[in-house]
Amino acid sequence: MISAAQALPSVTLYEYLHAPTEGCAIGPRAINAAEAAQGKTVVIVGVPGAFTPTCSEKHLPGFIEQADALKKAGVDEIWCVAVNDAFVMGAWGQATGGAGKIRFMGDGSAEFAKATGLTFDLTAKGLGVRNQRYSMLIRQGKVDALFVEAPGQFEVSDAQSMLDYVRKGS
Repeated sequence: MISAAQALPSVTLYEYLHAPTEGCAIGPRAINAAEAAQGKTVVIVGVPGAFTPTCSEKHLPGFIEQADALKKAGVDEIWCVAVNDAFVMGAWGQATGGAGKIRFMGDGSAEFAKATGLTFDLTAKGLGVRNQRYSMLIRQGKVDALFVEAPGQFEVSDAQSMLDYVRKGS
């Protein structure tokens, strides 16, 4: 599992931005996670899946509500990463009101989850390999803090805990 002081992996995530166009919308754009985090302070919210109960009702809403406070405390960007495709992540961002405050990144093949060692196997429930639930603070491309939940829990990766950590300055 990735830990403090380790660099974010050079893995591709996909982001879908809703842009009004005549005809077909522009497809997902590839984002190299390591490159996109360079020179920034980034909070990554890792969730098992878009539109799932705890993710939609508890985990993500706190980060949407605290987005301005996190940015005021020095966070440049907030990314929500799930093992879903970029289209689903874009739709989730729109449906939750988080689009524009948070970047919704698809990790459709679980490459980022595997590269960070933060996988969770939900194959028995028909969901395949997913992200564990976590929040991570990245500074200058390296992990500053990682808060990983035990399976079925939601106690340490919430927005308020991350905001408190960022405000303390580590």
